[in-house]
Amino acid sequence: MDTLRGRWAKLYPHVLQFGPQDDLPRPAVLMFPGCGGVRKHHMEYVKAAVRAGWRAYLVSSYGHRGWSKRFAATFVCTGALLRGAKRAGDVLAAVWGISQLPGVDPERVALAGWSHGGWSIMDLMTMPLLRRGEAGLADPDPRWLSGVERLFLGYPYVGVLARSSRRPWLRAPRTFGVVPRRDHMATVRTHMKVYAAPLAAGVDLELWSPDGTHAFDEPGIRVPLPITFDADLLGEAVQRFERFLKG
Repeated sequence: MDTLRGRWAKLYPHVLQFGPQDDLPRPAVLMFPGCGGVRKHHMEYVKAAVRAGWRAYLVSSYGHRGWSKRFAATFVCTGALLRGAKRAGDVLAAVWGISQLPGVDPERVALAGWSHGGWSIMDLMTMPLLRRGEAGLADPDPRWLSGVERLFLGYPYVGVLARSSRRPWLRAPRTFGVVPRRDHMATVRTHMKVYAAPLAAGVDLELWSPDGTHAFDEPGIRVPLPITFDADLLGEAVQRFERFLKG
């Protein structure tokens, strides 16, 4: 079982880093893609984060595991491997590692996740992190999340496999949630039932419900799913992401 340090050592070579070339302490947003891995459209969000004055870190959960995108599509997207509660260990380890990098303000950290990435972040919010083995780590520690001040959740998976669908949140960072009206993974009503948990925890929650499908912001998906790319909605999502970071 990995320690935080050990998991971060595995993740770090596969983290893409963006922002000013200096060591001034700046806020940092850690970005966790969906089950399709890092894709071209994530760069639009990266550029928005940098415009907002943040450092941006795109975190791949597949590189150190030696998984291809095709493998991930077969086994991760179907829920057979690396469910949100396990990938939550990657999220916590990334917070542990990136918070200690030169040029990062550890008290101003944001987590952003899309689909599977959002699932992992939401599951992490439900974990006490006080005992060995939580999030698949030998030494989880909730103190490392004390500097996480906000979450951006893009159409997260909130189905029956998600801890967040049945457990309360134990943390209350400011949160922006994207709930597409035509998400085939969950209805708007289901999303709203799951978001009742962060609201009960006192989360400052803002929701946006665009008239789009799951992954509406991702071009080039070639799978037999009811997913439609919408360039206009991508643009609006990026603008809202930037405003959220600036606010």
